[in-house]
Amino acid sequence: MAERGQTAGNDRARVLHERGVAALGAGRPQDGARLLRTALRILDHEDGADGLTRVPAAAFLARIMISLAAAEVQLGRSEAGFELLDEAEALAAPADLGILLQQRGLLLMLVGKLDAALRSMNDAEPLVAIAAEPLRVARGFLNRAMLHDLAGRIRAALADLDACESIARSEHLPLLLAKAQLNRGYCETLTGDIPAALRAFDAAKPGFTEYAPGLLPVLAVDKARALLGAGLAAEAATELDTALALLARSRSTHERAEAELTRAQAAIAQGRPVIARDWARRAERRFRRRGNETWAAVAALTMLAADFDGGRRGSRLATEAANLAGRLAKLGLRTDARLAELLAARTLVSVGRFDDARAHLSARRVARPTLDITLSRSLVLAELSAAEGDLHGVYAHARAGLSALRRRRARFGSLDLQTGTAALGVELARLGLAGAVRSGRPSTTFTWLERSRAQAFRVRPVRPPADEATLDAVAELRKCASVARTAELEGRPDIAAERRCAELERTIRARGWSAEGTGEYDAAPALHDVAGELDAADSSLVSFLVDEDRLFALTIAAGAPRLIPVGALGKVTEAVARLRSDLDTLCGRTLTPPLSAVITESVRHDASVLAGELITPLKAVLGDRDLVIVPTGPLSAVPWGLLPELRGRPVTVTPSAAAWLRGRQGARRRTQPAHGALLVAGPNLAYAAAEVREIARILPGSTELTGPAASVSATLSALDGTGTAHFAAHGHHEQANVLFSRLDLADGPLMAYDIHQLPAAPEHVVLSACDVGRAVVRTGDEMLGFTSALLYSGTRNVIAGVARVPDESVVDVMTRYHRIHGRGVPPAKALAEASRCEQFIPLVCFGSG
Repeated sequence: MAERGQTAGNDRARVLHERGVAALGAGRPQDGARLLRTALRILDHEDGADGLTRVPAAAFLARIMISLAAAEVQLGRSEAGFELLDEAEALAAPADLGILLQQRGLLLMLVGKLDAALRSMNDAEPLVAIAAEPLRVARGFLNRAMLHDLAGRIRAALADLDACESIARSEHLPLLLAKAQLNRGYCETLTGDIPAALRAFDAAKPGFTEYAPGLLPVLAVDKARALLGAGLAAEAATELDTALALLARSRSTHERAEAELTRAQAAIAQGRPVIARDWARRAERRFRRRGNETWAAVAALTMLAADFDGGRRGSRLATEAANLAGRLAKLGLRTDARLAELLAARTLVSVGRFDDARAHLSARRVARPTLDITLSRSLVLAELSAAEGDLHGVYAHARAGLSALRRRRARFGSLDLQTGTAALGVELARLGLAGAVRSGRPSTTFTWLERSRAQAFRVRPVRPPADEATLDAVAELRKCASVARTAELEGRPDIAAERRCAELERTIRARGWSAEGTGEYDAAPALHDVAGELDAADSSLVSFLVDEDRLFALTIAAGAPRLIPVGALGKVTEAVARLRSDLDTLCGRTLTPPLSAVITESVRHDASVLAGELITPLKAVLGDRDLVIVPTGPLSAVPWGLLPELRGRPVTVTPSAAAWLRGRQGARRRTQPAHGALLVAGPNLAYAAAEVREIARILPGSTELTGPAASVSATLSALDGTGTAHFAAHGHHEQANVLFSRLDLADGPLMAYDIHQLPAAPEHVVLSACDVGRAVVRTGDEMLGFTSALLYSGTRNVIAGVARVPDESVVDVMTRYHRIHGRGVPPAKALAEASRCEQFIPLVCFGSG
């Protein structure tokens, strides 16, 4: 009876062991530890029954102790974990020694002892192979790949991941495969191939969702790192906040500390150094409690970076960074050690110790520097050159860093990532442009303006993924958005529909991030080419820029470039905000005559302020030529035609001189001009159908879509490659997610996302209602919105409002516009003439005029 009871106890212990290991693999160390301790208690009781520890029982006991050691280390009890391994080594069967060495290597890695971990894992590999347990062999490859990741040995990591994935596929081990894909994504992030990293994370997610949902926060942290590598700091912070909310339910795990550290790095990228320091400090304390000096050192480096960004300077910070570099190097973190040396160098430049800074610049070089290192080194060298008055050095080093950034941008197919990367080079761009302004040389300033703004327009566009899952999500989004819009119009907002719309938008947007770029990039234009094209168009160019708190204008008129100081940035920003607000109020509702008069006078006042700050200083240079304006920041929202100095004058707004020139040259290269016109009337707009009918009389043979016929599918089909498209439809500018700025059609929204899917963009588009000419302007004057989606896709000109357009007067303006444009008058000139009789039509011509 005793023997039968002992057998039953062993069976129970085996079941508990299997369940405990499964819990550990699924990211639930607390559950795993509880199950494994129970298994140990059962075996201890059974061994005590006859006073003997039999060899099979001892070997099994050792296996449980090996597994429990991992749980203890994951829960922050490192000393207890290694004690269990030492005890297990005396009991383990010879066939299990490889497993024990594997586990010891993993636990050494978790506490930051990377060299010892690698020795243990390498010693384990032949022993595990002899045991012929595919799962153990594959786990060994996976764990060693993670170790290679940490040490920056990416090729070695990828080789181990290839071996792990091969076994996982052949042995049908879906969770292990997901973990390998997760680690592959981390490797690709380090190499800078962000689309490949995001594809790997997407591939891993179903496996974690089904077999180990507790590991989804780990996936979110790694995805956040990839987004930081593309300059999408806000999106990374969102991923991390979700992960931290889930991890808060667990104890002080390594994963939680790692998430906090990455959140600190996201806060630095967002320009929030105080918040960053707080997150990094939390992470450092958590790592130290776990005995992980390696990760604690990385957290300490993040704190120093936050201190520097927060304004801390001085030799003490440099000394701390240099000492930390030595510590990181000893821990095997060569990349982090190099970044610490560069931080020390940058700090020394800021306090005038240039020779000491050079010494740190030369220290701890790495064979294959990451983009972080390349950009940081270029920045330190550029700042050193600026401090020594060496403008050529500033230009050379800033140019080198921005060229590396351009190569990364060209690998992205997603416009989101292309525009986001500008944030990574903002300080380099600022240094180069500031140096050019101080040089007083307009030609150099022009070069730096074109090198540092709207760079996404120079990347060859790629259509976003249109896989089945994405198409299904888009279709569902269209339905949800239609439901939400109907509820909004009826005065009963549908919160559930709005929430689902937001979820679908995030999903679709994220799927687009994985698109590969072509690697092709248009060269920056030469000044003489732009000047020649301006002369041919009888136009002058005004490119606005900011240097500290002052606005400047780089003008090109009659072939000559000039750099002219104009208004104060703060005054202009306030005037633009008031003007747009007042225009929206005038258009938004019925006002009493006294209130209408007050707001009207306010509009006139702010329009005069803007004219005085931005245009009056340039009058003598610009003459009476047509204008091409390249705005910056808040100037992207100026309704230029309302400024007294510009009433009736043709104005074209373009993201950059390069974008304007490309549009002009592209029109000449067309073998066959685009023909046909598409006229679309959206729902819930009183004048839309009448507007379309009036314009159809001017443009015979037009395709008219009104009422139920104005569906999204019919519109997209007719829009593809058409000559002129006119939309009289409500528009919505989505500030938080501009990819889904939209026009309301009969069966749902036509979104900016849809525009990017068009095989051939329409030549000329008019958006006569609402304010879909508005844009989110990211760092580097990268524009996003419905209008910019058309321009990115190849549309030459877009007429759109930067504030709400009054429905009652726009029909006459649009009728005049198409009549004038139909005579061959260019869009900017046609809009200026058509708007002359209406005082408050905030329509702007975007593109190439």
